Amino acid sequence: MAFTLEERLQLGIHGLLPPCFLSQDVQVLRVMKSYETRTNPLDKYILLMTLQDRNEKLFYRVLTSDIEEFMPIVYTPTVGLACQQYGLAFRRPRSGLFITIHDRGHIATMLNSWPEENIKAVVVTDGERILGLGDLGSYGMGIPVGKLALYTACGGVHPQQCLPVLLDVGTDNETLLNDPLYIGLKHKRVRGKEYDDLIDEFMQAVTDKYGMNCLIQFEDFANNNAFRILSKYRNRYCTFNDDIQEFGPEFSLLFGG
Repeated sequence: MAFTLEERLQLGIHGLLPPCFLSQDVQVLRVMKSYETRTNPLDKYILLMTLQDRNEKLFYRVLTSDIEEFMPIVYTPTVGLACQQYGLAFRRPRSGLFITIHDRGHIATMLNSWPEENIKAVVVTDGERILGLGDLGSYGMGIPVGKLALYTACGGVHPQQCLPVLLDVGTDNETLLNDPLYIGLKHKRVRGKEYDDLIDEFMQAVTDKYGMNCLIQFEDFANNNAFRILSKYRNRYCTFNDDIQEFGPEFSLLFGG
């Protein structure tokens, strides 16, 4: 609706839109009016995430207009509910990169499928300890998506420089395994050497493609893996886990300090 008449003629869309021209300020107002009609936090989350897919600039304009209002919707606590319902709320694959345990040997190729080349921040989860909700498997993708939205809204990182990743190694959640609508791998979690090899390949592939200064944040891994992975990689890569660390000097690389 913000396209001028000249732009609509050039794009061949004249007549396909209502004749009114709406500035971004007016579009923000329209989003807010729609947002205010929703009383359910999950409905508000779906509205905002759909907006992010449709019009990213407008999404961040809305998000930064009132951080205190929207942060609990796009991240905790509402994102936990959204993760539980992620299969029903899933709209399109643009949300992030899904890498499975069966993709070992091909992760570098899969990174090439992502449309952006200049990535500065990766947030990755394997979905085993999503907030206080336990193992949500592939539904954990909501966490990296939400966290990176805050990187942009609060930290100024360009959204095209952010990459959410879900490492799907299966799930031990019997409810999900028996759910025909579940969107992830339907087998028990793979552990041990196969799991470690997947993480090794992922770390190497990310830094080979995006450079050693690309920040890799581990999010909502089970404690036994979280501490082990941090100990293994913290002195080799630009990485941290904010579930067991506070923000540290790694951020100086991300923000050029």
